[in-house]
Amino acid sequence: MKLHEFGGLIGWLVLTFAASAIGALASVQAAEFYGQLQQPAWAPPPGVFGPVWSLLYALMAISGWLVWGTGGVRANRFAFGLFFAQLALNALWSWLFFAWRLGAVAFAEIILLWLLIIATLIAFWRVRPVAGLLLAPYLIWVSFAAALNFALWRLNPLTL
Repeated sequence: MKLHEFGGLIGWLVLTFAASAIGALASVQAAEFYGQLQQPAWAPPPGVFGPVWSLLYALMAISGWLVWGTGGVRANRFAFGLFFAQLALNALWSWLFFAWRLGAVAFAEIILLWLLIIATLIAFWRVRPVAGLLLAPYLIWVSFAAALNFALWRLNPLTL
């Protein structure tokens, strides 16, 4: 790997984990809040979320880096527009759900996020198939998160 390519990877990691940090600011008390909610039987324990999201952000960064390596942002403007939009919605969800406790709004937002992830996956696939594949675990996890968001909202109408 050339120095320029390595620097690009570091840049993509910094960018995606910056979005993670923005969401994490809203999630400082998330484990405590999440633990107080009435849970569906299939809800994971709070300790699962951090490692899963860390892996998913790393995969998003690698995916973005691979597409960036085939022509840059300018040549893949539409694909990166989708990528940046889904990244922003990803960060916003934590604020909607954990900080502002807007369960219904968070659910509507996560559906939009899900659609943007699908669109990004397809756009990245068209540029570099492996980049699209790297987003598949993210899509699967957000599908699960959407179901969990809906269940928690419905089980906790006075809190969310």
